[in-house]
Amino acid sequence: MADSSSVDLNKLRKLAGIDEIKSDGEQSPVSGVIGTDKAEYQRKHNIRPGTEEWFKLWFARPRLTGENPQPKK
Repeated sequence: MADSSSVDLNKLRKLAGIDEIKSDGEQSPVSGVIGTDKAEYQRKHNIRPGTEEWFKLWFARPRLTGENPQPKK
């Protein structure tokens, strides 16, 4: 049986969204791969920080809203 501290830590990681791979196979939003892809897309399409397009790229939640944060891809 696992001790309560490891169970609590695992629960906290899951609640914070920093588990390495989610149960549905999607990568954690903290993953460097996702951030790197978005940064490359941002440079390629000359998207400037603070613009509506930039906020959509970095903060869109396609699984919740169905929007496409990278429409030029």
